[in-house]
Amino acid sequence: MASVKDQLFDYVHVQRGKPPHVKKVTVVGVGQVGMACAYSIMQQGICRELALVDVVEDKLKGELLDLQHGQRFVKNIDIQASTDYAISANSDVCIVTAGCRQKEGESRRNLVQRNVNIFKAIIPQLVKYSPNTVLMIVSNPVDILTYAAWKISGLPHERVIGSGTNLDTARFHFLISEKLNIAPNNVHGWIIGEHGDASVPVWSGVNIGGVNLKSLNPAMGTDEDPEKWSGVHEKVVNSAYEVIKKKGYTSWAIGLSVANMTQTLLRNQKNVHAISVLAKGFHGIENEVFLSLPSVLGAEGVICVIKQTLDENEVKKLQNCARTMHEIQETLEF
Repeated sequence: MASVKDQLFDYVHVQRGKPPHVKKVTVVGVGQVGMACAYSIMQQGICRELALVDVVEDKLKGELLDLQHGQRFVKNIDIQASTDYAISANSDVCIVTAGCRQKEGESRRNLVQRNVNIFKAIIPQLVKYSPNTVLMIVSNPVDILTYAAWKISGLPHERVIGSGTNLDTARFHFLISEKLNIAPNNVHGWIIGEHGDASVPVWSGVNIGGVNLKSLNPAMGTDEDPEKWSGVHEKVVNSAYEVIKKKGYTSWAIGLSVANMTQTLLRNQKNVHAISVLAKGFHGIENEVFLSLPSVLGAEGVICVIKQTLDENEVKKLQNCARTMHEIQETLEF
């Protein structure tokens, strides 16, 4: 008796030649952040194939099943998982979220060497199976780990990016929108530099509907500002710490941020994101460090970096970030 499958389908199309390229994403690490990234990507139908990789096999399989059981409610996507990096083969984008979790009150920089050691095992495997991939680093401290991934991978710098201040910028927009009672997507402005305590708010460029806010309040962002706009940046810096204190980790916002960047890459949309890129040569930065600057993303990674017009104070803060990153990098063992 013929199988149900054979009785159900009458195949009339015979595929000839090379099949079309299928967009594939790999997420390494199925912790809270990794799964938020995977869920956001799946829910939005951003890729056709999604691979999950982790060293904890039971949790990996459980997360896989949980996502697969929800496939009826989203666009069809092939989801696979394994502890073997071969599952990641031919990925267009490899998202790395694995690493030691940031503890309450712990700075991102304290995580450095522990996570660099983990990267020594992860990055070569990803490049082995997907030599043409774009590496997106999400693990913290993201700027230094993006630098580490670049050095370990041997990939061109334009194909190694960090999630950087893309989320910090989104938080910046949200907090400003609350203060002005408008929707966040109508706020235009950037957080650049380090993803962390020393990030740089570009107050000189914040605008609503083309109106530069600093033209309305020249003291905006300074200690002399009677409206205390600098408190917005303080909240941006403390956002992750506050979320970690209250729920133990951050997940949903960074997942949505990563999905948004992944969509730009896979669909070659050429949108501008605040991502961690090789910053040498920009704004007087002389060392090979990765810091967030507004960058145009496409299918091959970073297409170009926007040449922002910064005021003297903003340039000074950015250069201080670069010096600090370089000093920390000099102490690392790759």
